[in-house]
Amino acid sequence: MKEKSILSNKLFLYMTEFFAGMSVMAVELGASRLLAPYFSSSQIVWTIIIGTIMIAMALGNIYGGRAADKDPNPGRLYTRILIAAVWIALIPLVGKYVILGISAVLIFAVNSNFLVIAAFAACMVVFVFPLFLLGTVTPSLAKYTTDSLEDNGKIIGTLGAFNTVGSIIGTFLPTFVTIPAVGTAITFLIFSGILIALSILFFVTTGSEPESKDNNSTSGKNGNLDAKRRSTRSIAISLVIFLLCCIFGHNSSFAFWEKDLTYEGESVYNYLQVKDNPNSVILSTNVLFGVQSILIKDGALTGMYYDYALAAPYMAGIKEKEKAGESIDVLILGMGSGTYATQLSRYFDNVNVEGVEIDDKITDLAHKYFELPETAKVTTYDGRAYLNAIDNRYDVIMVDAYQDITIPFQMSSREFFSMVKEHLKDDGVMVVNMNMYSEELDSSNPTINTYLADTISSVFDNVAIVDVVGSTNKELFASNNTHYLDNLEANAALEKNESLKAMMDKVSSTVLFYDAGTNVMTDDKAPVELLGMKQIDLIIKDEVAYYKEIYNSQGISGLIKSF
Repeated sequence: MKEKSILSNKLFLYMTEFFAGMSVMAVELGASRLLAPYFSSSQIVWTIIIGTIMIAMALGNIYGGRAADKDPNPGRLYTRILIAAVWIALIPLVGKYVILGISAVLIFAVNSNFLVIAAFAACMVVFVFPLFLLGTVTPSLAKYTTDSLEDNGKIIGTLGAFNTVGSIIGTFLPTFVTIPAVGTAITFLIFSGILIALSILFFVTTGSEPESKDNNSTSGKNGNLDAKRRSTRSIAISLVIFLLCCIFGHNSSFAFWEKDLTYEGESVYNYLQVKDNPNSVILSTNVLFGVQSILIKDGALTGMYYDYALAAPYMAGIKEKEKAGESIDVLILGMGSGTYATQLSRYFDNVNVEGVEIDDKITDLAHKYFELPETAKVTTYDGRAYLNAIDNRYDVIMVDAYQDITIPFQMSSREFFSMVKEHLKDDGVMVVNMNMYSEELDSSNPTINTYLADTISSVFDNVAIVDVVGSTNKELFASNNTHYLDNLEANAALEKNESLKAMMDKVSSTVLFYDAGTNVMTDDKAPVELLGMKQIDLIIKDEVAYYKEIYNSQGISGLIKSF
């Protein structure tokens, strides 16, 4: 029989294990990129992805082993692989709509932990079924490759090795090659195509002939003919669906409702979106959570937290040093597209700015769309690792590496802020953009901002905070210079630019010293994801409260009319 010949060729079965392992990891990494623009790329979302995939694989292992014992026909396994491949190909086409549909339903159905529940539900619906099918591969192949108890250990070990090597390649290939080069959608299609090709190779080679006690009987011949027709039909349908997905599903747009984006793409670290409006250019790294960088075309103040952060140079005595012919040095951790650096260069002549940005794609966009000069010094590196590698000291260090709930724990701990302090001059000032919503900083009911402020206060002698009007942001200023707020007033009084002087007067009149608590984060314990999720829940509640009221009073018809 032809199936016997393919079974005797264990290399083909080992390669099946290899490509199955590779595809599982590629889908897992693709899942993180598909979910990140909607739910962030925090440790919580990664935990949900890994957890649901492990559930799918465990169930697949159980089912695959039982199915192989009950009916040791490899044609059934390769049919499951083919179905999984088609499902994976459909993810770029329908996955984004499913995620938003689930989110739309849950946002009216749950009152807390929205991100966790919505991300988990999206993972279960979109990813569990194909990975359940791929989970059946290992136990099924163990059945087909084992001839006797004498060599079963060697064969099972070889299968495991091929699966592991495939998983390793499936981990590195999407992250460093396919996703940055061609995007998440085409990455799904690439690995779907590999699985489809593998299944077709099996069916074409074997003819999908089921075992029969009498291959020469009429019923056996008819059965073989029917099997060939079924396999041919399945292959044809799969190829048509795959082709349609390649035509219509390769669009990399996550914000598919946006019609006027100047740029939309992906990097190793982020989903990236640039909007060019009449008055400004905006960079976003999440389709739902706001603005990460902005360029005001006419050179005016942004109206955002960057304007408040300009108080830091005044606190460091920039105008007094300008009179003395001295300059100040500023380091920006989380350069983004260079909004803060651009403002500093526009408003001050005696400032030296350098930035650190982990995502070089953002730096490229900064040069192309945000007027960041090619001469601007930007180091592609992690902010904390950069501090650890240099000895320079600065007058101002801005920490602006926080996005939605993806606050890197290594840049929120006491050890990190101690490192920042070591790189400040004696009268230097650190400014931190805290972009999480919280009405009050209350140690009895601590928010992520409370933890950040308490942690910073455990390092710096003087900590003050100002609310950014019209946003969820707060700007925190920290220094060991007792007179840094006095410096703000004195140096702002020397400012000739009226709009900038008015901005500094606003900061000076609203900034308040922070009364520290004991909620300190360390490298060992920094629950930033859970704290961030709590705040995001509050933001979502506030945003949808209006629509919930309409839904409760007028039902779905009233809700539709409200849009």
